Amino acid sequence: EVQLVESGGGLVQAGGSLRLSCSVSGFTFDEYATYWFRQGPGKEREGVSCITTDGSTLGAPSVRGRFTISNDNAKNTVYLQMNVLSPEDTAVYYCAVLKYGVCVLEGASYMDYWGKGTLVTVSS
Repeated sequence: EVQLVESGGGLVQAGGSLRLSCSVSGFTFDEYATYWFRQGPGKEREGVSCITTDGSTLGAPSVRGRFTISNDNAKNTVYLQMNVLSPEDTAVYYCAVLKYGVCVLEGASYMDYWGKGTLVTVSS
């Protein structure tokens, strides 16, 4: 059974940090690119960051310099380190995977599998 489980969300003050984790199982993890998407209240879903099978990464302009994506193939886990959070980062964060995917943050409709999301709330 394919599973993607996000964790690490919560309530944090502006300027704070959180690290999200996406633990996957049920497929060969190192064949898949991993993406983080988010959907804030009243907003459309947007791509946040991605990491490919060769380790290439990409971040959306709104998070560059603040968010860092990484993976641990031994643990089948992808992380999203989020620093200097602002209320605009409040959203449900989802991880998703695409087999041999490339880093294109507008490709949500192409994802193979999705997690159920974890809520991040940033207070001002």
